[in-house]
Amino acid sequence: MDNLKVKKAVIPVAGYGTRFLPFTKAVPKPMLPILNKPALQIITEEVVQSGIKEALFIVGYKSEILKSHFLPAEELEKVLREKQKFDFLEEVLYPEKMANISYKVQTVQNGTASAIALAEQFVGNEPFAVLFGDDVMYSDGVPVIGQLCALYEKYGKTVIGCKRVPMDDIPKYAAVEYDKVLEEDVYNMIKVTEKPKKEEAKSDMAPLGRYVCSPDIFEVIKNLDRGANGEYQFTDALDIEARKNGAIAYVFKGTRYDMGDRLGYLKANIEYGLRDKELGGKLKEYLKALTENF
Repeated sequence: MDNLKVKKAVIPVAGYGTRFLPFTKAVPKPMLPILNKPALQIITEEVVQSGIKEALFIVGYKSEILKSHFLPAEELEKVLREKQKFDFLEEVLYPEKMANISYKVQTVQNGTASAIALAEQFVGNEPFAVLFGDDVMYSDGVPVIGQLCALYEKYGKTVIGCKRVPMDDIPKYAAVEYDKVLEEDVYNMIKVTEKPKKEEAKSDMAPLGRYVCSPDIFEVIKNLDRGANGEYQFTDALDIEARKNGAIAYVFKGTRYDMGDRLGYLKANIEYGLRDKELGGKLKEYLKALTENF
């Protein structure tokens, strides 16, 4: 899939992963495995499968462990070659060559908008994809970020990937407001509010971790006031972008797993396991017996 305009992706992964302590004391949360792959590799595969070849990771705590996954492992590769374990070798080599990956360190944790701001030099004056590391997406068709890229090319505006959530849950997320339906699941967004009260939310659509941004978002971020928790929030920047330059809200096709939540992490592993050709049948039988007898 070739994208004529969106050629770069920014993936912020600088958080401390406090909900997964003590594991994240030593290992960055994006390295939590889904089956045998780190979540970050699955997110990067979504980028690559959407035709994007350049990715910038916004990194922080313990980033050397994260980086090592995408760098050559000469000793391991040598052993696998000598033992003729070529299937494993291929799996080890793939992260090294899957994309042109670079890194930027977020030294101060002062909000998601600040993380995105660090990508300005990498992005230049081009539209770019944003994929937050807490969100793993599964789609059996066009990858989620690829869906957003196609809409950016069609409308030429920032695109916010959304899902419909129960109104009782809207205060946990953000809520989109729109003034017209452009096509099925595509809306002209005029506002987005972070964690609104249920009675004040204008829709059940919540932004969930996938965006394609116009480069003018950087100017918006530069003039942003501190928001929730005294930090510079990306949602606030998107709200201003929608009112100033226009934006699209899109209810994407696919399943989202919240990797910042222990239950979301378990769901990801179970559902990826059920889809796995080797494990799926055995896991399904195990789960059926387990739920009948547990």
